[in-house]
Amino acid sequence: MSRVQVDILGLSSSQAGTNAFALILKEAHGPRRLTIVIGVPEAQAIANELEGIMPQRPMTHDLLRKVIEGLGGHLQEVVITNLVDGTYYATLVFAYSGLEVDARPSDAIALAVRMGVPIYVDESIMDEAGVAADEADESASLADDDEDDEDARRDAMQVNEADLESGPMPYRERLARELDEAIRMEDYERAARLRDELQRLEGSA
Repeated sequence: MSRVQVDILGLSSSQAGTNAFALILKEAHGPRRLTIVIGVPEAQAIANELEGIMPQRPMTHDLLRKVIEGLGGHLQEVVITNLVDGTYYATLVFAYSGLEVDARPSDAIALAVRMGVPIYVDESIMDEAGVAADEADESASLADDDEDDEDARRDAMQVNEADLESGPMPYRERLARELDEAIRMEDYERAARLRDELQRLEGSA
């Protein structure tokens, strides 16, 4: 399996104020970046460790680290292994035992920063979803292309039965609800499109 090592470039909160953060990973020896939309608790767990903030009591990822170490385990690395229908998959790889454990990328990375192990991304994922640094900077200042805009609008206009029963809902509020639902279902590709559409509306307000 060909793969590339990545570093955490930063966390970016949604300007629309919804419960989503963008985790930006940068290729360690190259120009590409990979953005993964994650939830607030996972973003907080990663940010706390990066900023050296110690909670009074162990949080979930701190507890997991202590359990691994207490049992004599040695986490070797974490790998983002797959991208299926907008959902990223990761694996915790343990040394010596050959054990590999399926995990969400956000949890895997939160554990990786606590245990000081490298983070890798499968080359095929970086080829598919990675963006060169200059392209990422350009896309931040330009509107999305027509296809992405159309996808976002199509996603945003989906209304479930509960919405119909509760009556009309402002477009921006419906987008926010759809984004929360996409994050809950871990449909991160759709969540990213909805987030971008919300930010576009915020900028044009």
